[in-house]
Amino acid sequence: MSKELLNIKDLYVNAGDKEILKGINLKINKGEIHVIMGPNGSGKSTTANAILNNPEYTKVQGKVELEGKDISNLKTDEIARLGVFMSFQLPEEIPGITVTNFLKYAKNKVTGKPVKIFEFKDELKKYMDELNMNPKNMDRSLNVGFSGGEKKKNEILQMLVLNPKLAILDETDSGLDVDAIRTVSKGIELFKNDENGVLIITHNNKILRSLKVDYVHVLVDGKIVTTGSQELATIIENEGYAKYKN
Repeated sequence: MSKELLNIKDLYVNAGDKEILKGINLKINKGEIHVIMGPNGSGKSTTANAILNNPEYTKVQGKVELEGKDISNLKTDEIARLGVFMSFQLPEEIPGITVTNFLKYAKNKVTGKPVKIFEFKDELKKYMDELNMNPKNMDRSLNVGFSGGEKKKNEILQMLVLNPKLAILDETDSGLDVDAIRTVSKGIELFKNDENGVLIITHNNKILRSLKVDYVHVLVDGKIVTTGSQELATIIENEGYAKYKN
């Protein structure tokens, strides 16, 4: 059985009239953690949104495959049901919908099966304990009044509960202190197994210090200009992106 999870082939993407991605090729196998790094405006978040076919972006050429299935033109909710999860840089606040009810609804939609509420609450509590989250947050409106760190932990909680095939973490470490980054890294380690994959999008090395990653890709001006091991992230932290911009 193939271990290939995600395969992006020669992908060109526009936002309006502006060309953002200019021929991306990226393959992620099951059991792997990949990182995309790059300066602001290089196309990192566009890559994530293109995988989920965000309608604000237009695929001009190329395709995206999940386990060999072409998902390039599927709707975002269809892609999510196939097992793709994305955390956001700025998680939305949803008044009137508790964390518990949101996750119960999301899990029902993803699995297509009724959620057994007592088992589900036990699962939530277990993961919240692992992530050092206040159990009272289960009954609060989703992200309303949450600190930045609480919102990002909540995204990781969603990932653990929904258990996707591919988790895309877009700037999950942005604005977090050292302790919160360690907690997020712990959540990624709890999630990762031989049958799923993780794509971390970041512009710095903070979240990688507590993780073992397989590949680091440097994205500059819409193109992956180099790929390396985790050591590449340390080199970038010390030297910056200047030499890759040329």
